[in-house]
Amino acid sequence: MEQVSALVSTINGIVWGPLMLVLILGTGAYLMLGLKLMPLRNIGAAFRLLINGRKGDGNQGEISPFQALMTSLSATIGTGNIAGVATAIALGGPGALFWMWCTALVGMATKYAEAVCAVHFREQDAEGNFSGGPMYYIKNGLGSRWQWLGACFAVFGAMAGFGIGNTVQANSVADAMQGAFGVPVWLSAVVMFVGVAAVILGGVKRIASVAGFLVPFMAISYLIVGLVILLMNIPLLPAVFSLVIDSAFNGTAAVGGFAGAGVAAAIRFGVARGVFSNEAGLGSAPIAHAAAKTNNPVRQGMIAMLGTFIDTILVCTVTGFVILLSGVWETGESGAALSTLAFESQVPGGHFIVAIGLAVFAFTTMLGWSYYSERCVVYFFGSRGVMPFRIAWVLAIPMGAMANLGFIWLLADTLNALMAIPNLIALLLLSPVVFKLTQQKLAEAKEGV
Repeated sequence: MEQVSALVSTINGIVWGPLMLVLILGTGAYLMLGLKLMPLRNIGAAFRLLINGRKGDGNQGEISPFQALMTSLSATIGTGNIAGVATAIALGGPGALFWMWCTALVGMATKYAEAVCAVHFREQDAEGNFSGGPMYYIKNGLGSRWQWLGACFAVFGAMAGFGIGNTVQANSVADAMQGAFGVPVWLSAVVMFVGVAAVILGGVKRIASVAGFLVPFMAISYLIVGLVILLMNIPLLPAVFSLVIDSAFNGTAAVGGFAGAGVAAAIRFGVARGVFSNEAGLGSAPIAHAAAKTNNPVRQGMIAMLGTFIDTILVCTVTGFVILLSGVWETGESGAALSTLAFESQVPGGHFIVAIGLAVFAFTTMLGWSYYSERCVVYFFGSRGVMPFRIAWVLAIPMGAMANLGFIWLLADTLNALMAIPNLIALLLLSPVVFKLTQQKLAEAKEGV
């Protein structure tokens, strides 16, 4: 087992190394320039589309554009927003937050392109269910000679889900509930088992319905608490912002329990944790957006790009600023423990807020990722693979809650990166399609077509 772990660790160091970070940022930057900064120029318009997208703009699809985004966010807003941000700051210093912002800004173009391709190249089965995502836009957009690349994505996606989207999340919830409220691990496992089963056995419509309620409620609640803390410390915010910018380009000296970090570490951990949090480039979110009731891939792409903005620019920034203005980032703590310490130092019962936020975010992540991995299984086995997959998914939850997941974390992180490679290759090859569709639909919108 040690040899297997060492091998996976070596692969992880390669796939999450400098070349991967350049590929992710480079793809996003190329798409952003090719789109002439359209995602950044249309954030307001995208929010208007989201508000108007509760019913959909077409007959084809299973869930509304709004529900598609909420399903995507249910999988995206999770441990990365609480533990991931803290880990990035603990290892890369305050400057890591700046590079998370950069990842998110170019990631908006990546997420936009993913959703455009997902809707444009999606398929409908005999039962009326829609399937889409990287494996389908690779198969239908790039042709038969590239199908092996789509198959690779589907394999990695199906396997990664059981790690990063299931057992790891269940373990995080069990730990949070035990640490904050003394809830036995086995009880958390049972509650998650029943709760997730009740939702995912109803398919994407039930997942979207639950996500459409839980995600906005929890995200807004978490943001309100965080913003209240920031307002309580408003005189300190300019200094915190200055610290982030200075550390991004000059590194951070060792202080207290913080070991210090150079610019390279800030970039590495900021980009890596940013991608882990908002999933731009991994190819997971377009699987949900492919089910949207829309005939316009560009509109869905604009709604999809808000996922990256909400996840990183809003939620991660609030977490990061609370950590930095509290000063506890200098203690040497990391992960969820650092976020807990930061909130606890600012408001009474802060550790309860983090625990509840982590639990709800992780629960919704299990719902969203169940659909992602299910569609990867359907790619190979069709609808007959759905029920066996759902049963296996809920059975894995109590195992994850009660197991030691050190190796699973490593394996899941590695599989996440392996998902990104075929997806980013496909986006680069299909970028002319994305640019053409964007120009065409935006021109039609101006002419009132």
